[in-house]
Amino acid sequence: MPSVHDRDPTIARLRAGLATLGPSEQRVARAVLAQPHAVPQLSTAALATASGTSQATVVRACQRLGFRGFQHLRLELARLATRPEHTPGNPLDESFTAAAEALSATRANIDEGAFDTAVDLLVRARKVLLVGNGFSSPPIQDAALRFTTAGRSVEAPFDILAQQFSSRLLSPDDVCLAVSYSGANTHTLRACSASRDRGAAIIAVTSFVHSPLTRLSDHVLWAGAGLLENDADSFASRVSQTAILYALHRAILGHPEHRDADWGALEVVADALSEDRPATESDC
Repeated sequence: MPSVHDRDPTIARLRAGLATLGPSEQRVARAVLAQPHAVPQLSTAALATASGTSQATVVRACQRLGFRGFQHLRLELARLATRPEHTPGNPLDESFTAAAEALSATRANIDEGAFDTAVDLLVRARKVLLVGNGFSSPPIQDAALRFTTAGRSVEAPFDILAQQFSSRLLSPDDVCLAVSYSGANTHTLRACSASRDRGAAIIAVTSFVHSPLTRLSDHVLWAGAGLLENDADSFASRVSQTAILYALHRAILGHPEHRDADWGALEVVADALSEDRPATESDC
């Protein structure tokens, strides 16, 4: 009986395209077909070694097969699960189950040493630049607000050009905190690369152990849940990202070197919620 993988369109594309590839490129495709589950955790260099080819051949083979590159192929293969075929159920139950599984898996796999180091860097940083695009943008904006209430000097530009500008203003006293599900978002990578060139420390919250972002980063917090999702919108991964960022905020508040910023954050919130403001002439 055909397996889930046999019927997957990505696997079908790889098999159908074998005849169109040269000998070296075929070795790449056959290495992928031999272990499709392992490929999402491989770097370009690792797949090149496994197939006895070069990194350039890996990228070229992926492009010849209709993918934009190896990172695109990795994301497509990440959809292949060791789970049985999905049977639609109650969307409410499925959503909460996915969130619970994501949180449990992330907590079990997070590197606590890297987490503690990230907290130290964030507490001592002169400025923190948060970057994330697409579906990774909402967790970044939420974290920016929380970090600000913890007295951190934070920037989290929405605009991709603004991210590039801000990254070029960092110094060795600053931190760039990047969130990316794939670890291969071009705009996020450019901001991180520019931040690194300025000497800033790079902290990544991402779902793939091997990616361009992890190679750029000094410290990686793995939001690994979500690797087996079928959608470009990795809901479970975003739940994990948000939990990690919230944990960073809580750890900053409890850090021995943290100093409370007495700028009236609670008063700001209370004033925004209050209906007991003084009446003005315009109210009459």
